[in-house]
Amino acid sequence: MSMPSALASEAVAYRGEVVRIVEAQHRISTNRLAANRADQALLEALADEVKPDLPDAARHLPWLLASPFRYGYGRPSRFRAPTERPGIFYASETILTAVTEAAYWRLTAFARSPGFARPRTPTPMSAFAVDVRTDHALDLTTGSLAEPPGRWTHPDDYTATQALAADARRAGIAAIRAPSARDAGGVNLAVLDPAALVPPPRAHSSWAFLAIDDGLLAAREMSDEALRFTPEDLGVAAP
Repeated sequence: MSMPSALASEAVAYRGEVVRIVEAQHRISTNRLAANRADQALLEALADEVKPDLPDAARHLPWLLASPFRYGYGRPSRFRAPTERPGIFYASETILTAVTEAAYWRLTAFARSPGFARPRTPTPMSAFAVDVRTDHALDLTTGSLAEPPGRWTHPDDYTATQALAADARRAGIAAIRAPSARDAGGVNLAVLDPAALVPPPRAHSSWAFLAIDDGLLAAREMSDEALRFTPEDLGVAAP
């Protein structure tokens, strides 16, 4: 039996809400470059012309859900090789895991930029939720696919997960549920097929990420909740 056929036999249904955190969505980044609304519309149109094409399956989605399938070419991720298109919609099953994953990538960017002056003001971040429904998901957190422990969570070697995802696409798998490599006990979802997303996205919470001397502070708006991360906590190392 081929690997895609074997994976197809492991497919299970997935029904649930996931959370994704991105840079704040209440501001239009191009408005500082345009004198009026017409100029801004023109600027946005010109920018759209040079963006990678969206896959046909994602064209019906709101841009917040569709954009991850457009980008990522040339830069590897856990379930996508650098030369593979389309992109993947990554999300988490809890806000804690989503914030931890975002903090990891922010601290990684700092570590990879020696001499970079870290922002001295908080960066606003927006979390949103969306439902995912599919009868063709893989669950790497339980059963034979979960063995041995740590099989899918190497900190920076994505060889095994990328190979799995490539076979999963060929098997018609729409989403992969996987343990987080950054948040112990956390679970992420990699959506391979845009059809598994059920719009619209819903606002979840607002956060501020502040670079501090020994790492990053993530504070939730209108709340006492604050999470502190250090590179050592998340396994971030300078290249």
